Amino acid sequence: MKPYEIRERDLLISDDPALLDRPLIHRFLSERSYWAKGLPREIVDRALEHSLCFGVYSAGRPAGFARVVTDFATFAWLADVFIVEEKRGRGLGKKLVTAVLAHPRLQGLRLFMLGTRDAQSLYARCGFKPLAFPERFMEIRSENSYKCGG
Repeated sequence: MKPYEIRERDLLISDDPALLDRPLIHRFLSERSYWAKGLPREIVDRALEHSLCFGVYSAGRPAGFARVVTDFATFAWLADVFIVEEKRGRGLGKKLVTAVLAHPRLQGLRLFMLGTRDAQSLYARCGFKPLAFPERFMEIRSENSYKCGG
């Protein structure tokens, strides 16, 4: 299957797994994110293998990442979205999320969800809304399973 790509001048957003900078993704998630601090590399690799991943590349260099956990039929969860610090403030986050939502394999889903502590305004601009029925949702949370924050 041909990779999904969005190009705009020197910007590329692609779902090609061969382009992903796995060490950078692991480093950001395990050292810089609030939701995955301390996440081991082997767990990051397993998550990437079982997700639809998107890289953002500016002038050929990695600038951001997102992944989608999905069945490609009814449901998707947007996760691990980030733009590297030196590329923030240029609208890349919105472009990345917009490209993810436009992906041909993610069309027609009944529900697309995410969780965020501090980026609600970004996701709202892309069409996300607070849960309509939060009382219907539950979770099983394994505390300290990877010594992560969150």
